[in-house]
Amino acid sequence: MKRRKWTGAQKLQIVLDGLSGKRAISDICTHYEISQGQYYKWRDKLLSQGATIFDSAPDQKVERLEAKVKGLTGLVGQLTVALKKTEKELEWLE
Repeated sequence: MKRRKWTGAQKLQIVLDGLSGKRAISDICTHYEISQGQYYKWRDKLLSQGATIFDSAPDQKVERLEAKVKGLTGLVGQLTVALKKTEKELEWLE
C-alpha cells in the first residue's frame, strides 16, 4: 500500500465510516487504500482519547504558552521601568 499523510479530519472520517457499520472494515480499508491494522490503530486512538475533547481544562500546551506570555509580559514591564530610569538619568546629566 502507498505511504501517505492523512489529515486528522480524513482519519476521523475513515474511522467513523467503519464505526457506522454500513460497510465491512475490509471494504473501507480497500476503498481508502489503508491496511486494517492502520484503521484499528486510528480507531483505538479515537476511542481512547476522544473523551478529552469534552474536558473543560485547557491542555498542557495552552498552559505552557499562557505561562510564557505572563513571564514575557513581566519582563517587558521591567525593561520599561529600567528604560524610564535611564532616560531620567540621561536628562539629569544634560
